[in-house]
Amino acid sequence: MAALAGMLRGRGYRVAGSDAGVYPPMSTFLKEQEIPAYDGYDGAHLDPPPDLVVVGNAISRGNAEAEAVLERRLRYASLPEVLKAFFIRGKTSVVVAGTHGKTTTSSMIAWALASAGRDPGFMIGGIPENFGQGYRAGAGPHFVSEGDEYDTAFFDKGPKFLHYLPDVVVVNAVEFDHADIYRDLGEIQVAFARLVNLIPRNGLLVLCADEPGAMGLGSRAFCPVQTFGLTPAATWTARDLRFGTEETGFTALREGGKFGLFSVPLRGEHNVRNALATLTVCAHLGLTASEVREGLSTFRGVRRRLTVRGIAGEVTVFDDFAKHPTEIRETLRGLRLSFPDRRIWAVFEPATATARRAAFQGDYPPAFDPADRVVIAPVFRPDKAPEGERLRMDQLVQDIAARGRPVARPLSIDAIVDLVAGEAQKGDLVICMSNGGFGGIHEKLLTALKNRHGA
Repeated sequence: MAALAGMLRGRGYRVAGSDAGVYPPMSTFLKEQEIPAYDGYDGAHLDPPPDLVVVGNAISRGNAEAEAVLERRLRYASLPEVLKAFFIRGKTSVVVAGTHGKTTTSSMIAWALASAGRDPGFMIGGIPENFGQGYRAGAGPHFVSEGDEYDTAFFDKGPKFLHYLPDVVVVNAVEFDHADIYRDLGEIQVAFARLVNLIPRNGLLVLCADEPGAMGLGSRAFCPVQTFGLTPAATWTARDLRFGTEETGFTALREGGKFGLFSVPLRGEHNVRNALATLTVCAHLGLTASEVREGLSTFRGVRRRLTVRGIAGEVTVFDDFAKHPTEIRETLRGLRLSFPDRRIWAVFEPATATARRAAFQGDYPPAFDPADRVVIAPVFRPDKAPEGERLRMDQLVQDIAARGRPVARPLSIDAIVDLVAGEAQKGDLVICMSNGGFGGIHEKLLTALKNRHGA
């Protein structure tokens, strides 16, 4: 929503919005764009009546402003509808979908196109560091969208990505998520099958060969299919992976032949896959190997994707958006590959609609295996999950401990800060994982570490 607000603001429209809480980096972004963000919902925010009300998928019936829109017969639309009508139609639409990797992969593709002078439009659910914002209208012929499988709006329960007029679709993975709207993996598979069914015959479907859930979509396509991954059978694959502390290098192969040497300033095998997806799409769109190489090597990542928030007392504090067990595992594995001899603290806050539930009760414990110490924070807003479906925290801690990982479950953010700052040693890596603000833990932790160890 913040990205769309910025795009419309750039077109000269007057834009304002409401939310129950806006967290960095989006709150910072809105302030920089001079877009007013009301705290809370009130029908008075719609006076005088706007020309169009864009309704986000977090809004439900009973919301004061939603009710005012309906009662006053104001013109309204969903975010995907507005994005399609104002920015996507008439361009080659690249939709990056999947349970994981959407934000980073769509950002990589957008940056590779931009660095090659193609001036793409894009809409991304995070802030790519190269651009400083998650959106751009773009004057070029391409538009890159992060394709979310979450529902569109209270008046349209279909997935957002069905609105994006896809020409090229990337699917990184298809796993269970969003337990608040999908009953099981089968329903999610149906949503992705519907997306694939929208690709025209002259389009392209790009699938991760390492993910069975993604590969199952290939038989449904009416267009050509290319695959990417670390399995040698993929159309695009990689060998000779080199993991450094700041970047990862690899040799890319296309249909078994060497395509070139590449590096990306990110960590982990999952980011090699993201880079291979970028190669696949960009080659299809006409970029040369050298153009993509330049884009990947200068890609600076996305905020809140293993972002260093600071170093205090020679302890590095990271911020990461990981919330799904696969994301946690791959992020921690990436750190371990780059820092095999450092001690890693994994500090996790269950904060999403799915993380609050027991859907991943058995999947979370092994996800923390690459860490040396695990700290589980209190569930954020546990009341948002039905009582009988909630994540069983005592069981989670017990299961992590049974795998040989020292684990703690402090009952507050301040208690977590005291624990980590009190026990962290020089050279330790502390990664705080949450999709929310996490109670400002990063700055609190850095302050506590400075007080204990010095700058």
